[in-house]
Amino acid sequence: MATFTPREIVSELDRYIVGQRAAKRAVAIALRNRWRRLHVPPELRDEIAPKNIIMIGPTGVGKTEVSRRLAKLAQAPFIKVEASKFTEVGYVGRDVESIIRDLTELAINMVREEEKEKVRVRAREQAEERVLDLLLPPVRPERRIHAVGSESERKAATPEDSATREKLRRMLREGKLDERLVELEVTKPVGPMIEVMTPQGMEEIETNLKEMLQNLLPKKTKKTRLRVPEALETLEQEEAARLIDMEAATKEAIRRVEQSGIVFIDEIDKIAGREGMHGPDVSREGVQRDLLPIVEGSTVNTKHGPVRTDHVLFIASGAFHIAKPSDLIPEFQGRFPIRVELDALTQADFIRILTEPENALIRQYTALLATEHVALVFRDDAIAELARIAALVNERTENIGARRLHTVMERLLDEISTGTSRATSCERSGAPDRRRGPTSNARRATARRAGCTSARREA
Repeated sequence: MATFTPREIVSELDRYIVGQRAAKRAVAIALRNRWRRLHVPPELRDEIAPKNIIMIGPTGVGKTEVSRRLAKLAQAPFIKVEASKFTEVGYVGRDVESIIRDLTELAINMVREEEKEKVRVRAREQAEERVLDLLLPPVRPERRIHAVGSESERKAATPEDSATREKLRRMLREGKLDERLVELEVTKPVGPMIEVMTPQGMEEIETNLKEMLQNLLPKKTKKTRLRVPEALETLEQEEAARLIDMEAATKEAIRRVEQSGIVFIDEIDKIAGREGMHGPDVSREGVQRDLLPIVEGSTVNTKHGPVRTDHVLFIASGAFHIAKPSDLIPEFQGRFPIRVELDALTQADFIRILTEPENALIRQYTALLATEHVALVFRDDAIAELARIAALVNERTENIGARRLHTVMERLLDEISTGTSRATSCERSGAPDRRRGPTSNARRATARRAGCTSARREA
């Protein structure tokens, strides 16, 4: 993040999210402060804690999207959880420490994919050698050339074998062997069928027990016939997994979680409650107290080792229609010093959402139907009408923000989306396509009876 200032972060978020400047500024400053903390003297670095954020606003205004885009921009481990799915110890529900365990697993997968990308070239070469071994088996077993074989083993091949091998290599790279089938031996671990009932806070016992049994039981190998490109891809993944140092990757993943992890806790207003509540709400304050140590900074034991949460950034959000932020326990409120209110979306915001972002809905639907040669054209007055309808429905019924635009667009394009399949079937059956020029009246009449429609629609 050394090259991204808060202004630049806000500018990047503007490419996908309309409005909500206050929320964008808050997360941009929080992200930049992480980079700043890494450049302060070491004796002060550990003393600087992240300033957690609580977002207040109705559903569908972009709270989750702001956090998700921020994590993607920073390439940081990110997880979204719902506070209502957790309960305090003693009740049936998920343990709050599973948040950090899940975040660690996500970080490990992220680092693993990055490491695979680094060794992709070498893994491709070794996979290529193994495919060539399958296409050109050695004449004698003692001269079998393995992808991981030594240089002396490779030199043991005769000149004729080497020439044939190089010829096959050129054909393989040029795609001339794509239709060939090869027999590949795939290893499949044995998954024991076992169910373990675990008490609260011990969800990892079942997973750890299954992994232990998988290591004890012999692995199954199955021979399967694949086309050359599929075999090459399978072997490349296998070789990449062998080349990765998983111990180093795990350490790097834990470091990223501790230094740059982001946890988004949604529906925080659902656990806002005081003592004296009865029935299903009895554990609300307990969930807050269980979350408090993680947010303040503690050590969570995972199967990959201990993970500290002192510098994990927590972003909480909630609509707070019934409850208020002041209904949270004071200790919990104190761990979220930055409070941002997001504005409800207006008709003007809907117009911008439909047209401005890089992932605007109109662009999405236009691209979807263009795959079947249907050209959608939206005039400005049509876009304004779509925004007006969405705002009106939100006003008369439940206000779900920008998600209402999805409902309106689906209802608008329902007939067109259904008609594209008829148009495609007409093309397959030889019926006329008006984009290809004039046809005879008889063929046009046949097309009309078949239900064929024009490939250009205007909304």
